[in-house]
Amino acid sequence: MEKITQTAGRNQLGEFAPDFAHYNDDVLFGENWNNHDIDLKTRCIITVVALMSSGITDSSLTYHLENAKAHGVTRAEIVAIVTHVGFYVGWPKAWAVFRLAKDVWNEAEPELTDKDKYQNTILFPIGAPNDGFKQYFSGQSYLAPYQRNRSASSTLRLSRAAATTGTSTTPKKAAGKFSSASAVAGITRSGAKKRSK
Repeated sequence: MEKITQTAGRNQLGEFAPDFAHYNDDVLFGENWNNHDIDLKTRCIITVVALMSSGITDSSLTYHLENAKAHGVTRAEIVAIVTHVGFYVGWPKAWAVFRLAKDVWNEAEPELTDKDKYQNTILFPIGAPNDGFKQYFSGQSYLAPYQRNRSASSTLRLSRAAATTGTSTTPKKAAGKFSSASAVAGITRSGAKKRSK
């Protein structure tokens, strides 16, 4: 098994925090990472999972993703690992790790299919930053005409239902008919009278 050596602590923090640099380079990597009870590939996977679980998606995670790849973690394996862990630690964390992992495993963006293009235009496109929520409710979304038609058809259905039951054709008036306690009491009394006959 190859020996892991690390100098990042001394290179970046040697003068500012020499003790921390020592613990990082000599203890964490020098001793812990060189413990042979766990193979390096497994240790790399555990480290990626730990950082993902903590929500750390900075250069340290990129380093450990690169380290995982260098120690034999394949693209298919990292995809399965991040997907699995995403169920336990949070889907947004999985998204963040995937964005970094794609760069590490040098995956080129595939040509978008019609289905993918449609997916990117829906209210909350998967994995894409968007303001669809705001657009949707402000009427700027491409779905707004559909929503307006849907609202109109809902009102029409309500009006038809009201016509058959003899209630008001507008929801506000219909609600107003039964909003007072006396109206509700009147209905209860008339209902009770009908049952007693």
